[in-house]
Amino acid sequence: MTQAHTLSAAADTAQAPSMHSDGTDPLLDLVLQHLEDDQAQEVVTIDLEGKSSIADHMVIASGRSTRQVASIAQKLAEKIKKAGFGPVKLEGLPAGDWVLLDAGDIVVHLFRPEVRSFYNLERMWAFGDAPPAGAAGTA
Repeated sequence: MTQAHTLSAAADTAQAPSMHSDGTDPLLDLVLQHLEDDQAQEVVTIDLEGKSSIADHMVIASGRSTRQVASIAQKLAEKIKKAGFGPVKLEGLPAGDWVLLDAGDIVVHLFRPEVRSFYNLERMWAFGDAPPAGAAGTA
């Protein structure tokens, strides 16, 4: 059974920064910059806007170990909270194999590489862009 954590602070009620004038999402920018700074590997962003009601963006990334995955997740949740985007829900933090961060408009999945390849979320959320399972290599 996974344990849910919510990080909250007085900043939760503060107004979150809105869309930049160039059309970019400041929360997405913050997430991607943090993942780069913490040396997350194979970062993939999937645009869900208009395709799903769960979030506008899904970000999938890998860490080299359970310790790195957990560390990236905790630090990212703190950064999001301090930047005024409100509380972040964390799932899977104690195990560190797959940690889910729900930051409202953005959902972040952090995996150990073996777990990521097993679940293959990129393929699941490809929206028809990827060939059907088993199609590769068939005649």
